[in-house]
Amino acid sequence: MNTLRTRRRGALLAGSLSIVAALAITGCAPAAPADDPTAGEEDIELTFLNQSRGQEAALTQLAEQYTDETGVKVTIDSPGPADYLPKLQARAQSGDMPDIYSSFAATDMAPFYKAGWAMDLTDELEAGWSEDFSPEVIEMSTFQDGNNLGVPAGIYSVHWETQTYGMMVNPALTDMTADDAPATMEEFIDANEDDGSFSIAASLTPMLVQALASNWLTDEEIEATFNGEESWESEGWHNAFQFLVDLKEAGVIANGALPGGQDDNPSVETAFFTQTLGSIFDASPGVSVGFRTNPEFTDYFSIGILGADDAPLEPRSPGVPGKGAVINPKGEHPEAALDFVKWLTEPAQQQVFAEVGLILPTNPELLASGDVPEQLGGFAEGVASLQVMSTTFTTDVRSAIVAEAQRLVLGETTVDDALATIQAAQDRSS
Repeated sequence: MNTLRTRRRGALLAGSLSIVAALAITGCAPAAPADDPTAGEEDIELTFLNQSRGQEAALTQLAEQYTDETGVKVTIDSPGPADYLPKLQARAQSGDMPDIYSSFAATDMAPFYKAGWAMDLTDELEAGWSEDFSPEVIEMSTFQDGNNLGVPAGIYSVHWETQTYGMMVNPALTDMTADDAPATMEEFIDANEDDGSFSIAASLTPMLVQALASNWLTDEEIEATFNGEESWESEGWHNAFQFLVDLKEAGVIANGALPGGQDDNPSVETAFFTQTLGSIFDASPGVSVGFRTNPEFTDYFSIGILGADDAPLEPRSPGVPGKGAVINPKGEHPEAALDFVKWLTEPAQQQVFAEVGLILPTNPELLASGDVPEQLGGFAEGVASLQVMSTTFTTDVRSAIVAEAQRLVLGETTVDDALATIQAAQDRSS
């Protein structure tokens, strides 16, 4: 399998966990150290709570290298994607947060950021660190004043992965090939009619409908919907949700339902990589997950966001910051944690993530040229037209989309009624 070499141009999962009352985590947080806690200390130990299965091998390798080079011991704790947020929540509630932890969907991270468990990295990035990242990644990581999640303005995470969305396809189980892959929603349904081998985790339906709606809505119109300034009941959103109904009616969706629950997307990915599903909707990090799940299975390809017949716009992938890190400013060694994260994002280390984990980097030099594994080809095509938003779904809206998408596929509601429910969730969030 080809891996990314020294230079490659690219661009940017989101489960949803309701975290009530900002996790009730502010009252038990320890005070931030007054001085540099690393000064004069020899035996510094850091813990990185890691969410991603796909980056675990590369991250562990790099942590061991860093320990060898600096003497700072870094322990990688990888509870798995389904258990990551519950474990992070429990540690926040007990006041025992890790020194560093994986960034995740903005909706899920917002309570931690608002509770003070994340270092604002703006000054460090403006002082030159930003050169290790593409401008789009910095923009997507930035919380602006007045954002709809109520997070104070700042940048609380840095990322060594770009992430896009699309379809992953096993040609042996479908009537699709890389040379003749469907480019539109209509072609995808025609190629898979009555196969019953496609799946999407319910937790990823918000990203699917955001992507498909881009055939009819501009980025500004999508952003305005997120901010409550435009209606969810518009034609573009209707057409996007209708795709789920069309898939179901054409017998394309496996078992006639969307998997749900905390581990829905890991379960869908596992089914694909153990070759019991022919195609799935996923994010580009799914390739690195697959490489770990079943490294012997490489005969699959990816398709970018599907277009639509007679749609006025070209489809665009949602832009979401990929794998990266958040630094706990209240830990025992925040400066040492910052040094380690800075080292992780240097080009040499991003290259390790790319080669060991099949992760698209964010460093501009690495992204400038190079070879992309064929499994990432369709995802990489979404880089040039990536949606870069300053806002995202509110928690209520995301939950409503997930629930209504499942009901649509089960035939328990109509697109019009689903959108009315989502609009009501938006109104409650405003």
